[in-house]
Amino acid sequence: MTISINNADVSGNAGMTPVDIGDAVRRFREASGYSVEDLAVTCGLTDVEISRIETGEDLDPGRVKRIAAALQMPASTFDSL
Repeated sequence: MTISINNADVSGNAGMTPVDIGDAVRRFREASGYSVEDLAVTCGLTDVEISRIETGEDLDPGRVKRIAAALQMPASTFDSL
C-alpha cells in the first residue's frame, strides 16, 4: 500500500495514544519521502529524538511541533498534546 500526504489520515485524533501520535509522525514522514536522518536535519533534531517520538517513547510537545512544521502536517493533528 502506498501512503501519500492525501491519505495519511489522522482524523479523530481525540484520545490519541503516544503510539498513535508516533505512528502519525512516521506515516507523514514516509509520505513526504523523508528518512529519519533527512527529517532530523530539516527540523534540527537528532535521529534518535525522532525515532523515540515515532515509537511513542518521547512526546515532548516542542519536538513534535517542530516535526509537524517540517512535514507541513495540519496544526490540528496534535491538539491533544
